[in-house]
Amino acid sequence: MEKLILRRVDRQNEEMILNFGPQHPSTHGVINFLVETDGEVLKRATPDVGYLHRSIEKIGELVGYPGFMPYTDRVDYVAAMFANEGYAIAVEKLLKLEVPPRAQWLRAISCELCRIASHLVSVGTMVMDIGAFTPMLHGIRERETINDLIEALCGARLTYNYHRIGGVAFDLPEGWRDKVLAFLDHFDKFLVEYDRLISFNEIYVKRLANVAVIPGPMAVNYGLVGPNLRGSGVDWDVRRDMPYGAYPNFQFKVPVGKGYFGVSGDSFDRYYVRCLEMAESSKIVRQALESLPEGEITAKVPRNIKPEAGEALSRVESARGEMAYYVVSDGTNKAYRVRVRTGSFTAMSVIEDISPGLMVADLVALISSLDVVAPEIDR
Repeated sequence: MEKLILRRVDRQNEEMILNFGPQHPSTHGVINFLVETDGEVLKRATPDVGYLHRSIEKIGELVGYPGFMPYTDRVDYVAAMFANEGYAIAVEKLLKLEVPPRAQWLRAISCELCRIASHLVSVGTMVMDIGAFTPMLHGIRERETINDLIEALCGARLTYNYHRIGGVAFDLPEGWRDKVLAFLDHFDKFLVEYDRLISFNEIYVKRLANVAVIPGPMAVNYGLVGPNLRGSGVDWDVRRDMPYGAYPNFQFKVPVGKGYFGVSGDSFDRYYVRCLEMAESSKIVRQALESLPEGEITAKVPRNIKPEAGEALSRVESARGEMAYYVVSDGTNKAYRVRVRTGSFTAMSVIEDISPGLMVADLVALISSLDVVAPEIDR
């Protein structure tokens, strides 16, 4: 009996299989990772998704075209404007509908404010996951001001339902333009302060530089998009390279990872690209407010929307990268098929490949640097 026990219990073996989630605060939603560790060193981390599946794509086939717009907010509740816009553009293509210029500008303004708000959550919670709390509060404070502005614009702070098929729901409230410009004057200074506070902090940099490196070719092969792709040094942005809406009328830079403190594609590059993007979004909003055309905010859309049979694909540059809607019409007032391709889902696939050899604490940094949102993964 004693020999049997000795064979079964190998006290020199520290390998374990742990569930990292689905309630762990650093998984950023109900996401689980099956973590195989040898002490503190990872042998592999495998994403275990599906805890938040709500059949949103199927719902898009059961309700009318306009009725699906509020559901799109739930595809990415942290950056819902982009989910609104992507679906609206796909249906507008089916209807061969031309959106008024003023509505295009208002979409860009609302989306870029939403991008800043989303990135503030990303960089703030990433700092908190690494171990610093105060910078997160600074980021949330700025985000609350943006929430106030968007609430004044459309009445909602998270799930906006602002974009419509053919345009937007509301025009700018009186005095709103001046309030946004005043906020941007303050926010541009805040970004400099935030870099001094945490971005260039020696401890923070050492925790992220050269950690969980994703080279450019690997990022492309795994289908990474947005800041995760650009953080690996790949210069690609849908707003510039496949222009849509009002974006051809604006001047802005596309930040890419350069190995700011380590090598290109590390966790710090993915973090810092988002910091730089917020400054560019501020520039876009300023340009849009200064050149905002007069006119209608929505096109004339039939009350009962029935596009001709066909299919349409739209691509927008969401806060988490390219978000694509594929909508198929069979000639009725309900879509035959609705499909959404999101950045968080593709980002999950790369984790298993680059996790071997990382420390458990580095897995937290990796997940945070990818800025995944649970509903974008499952839908």
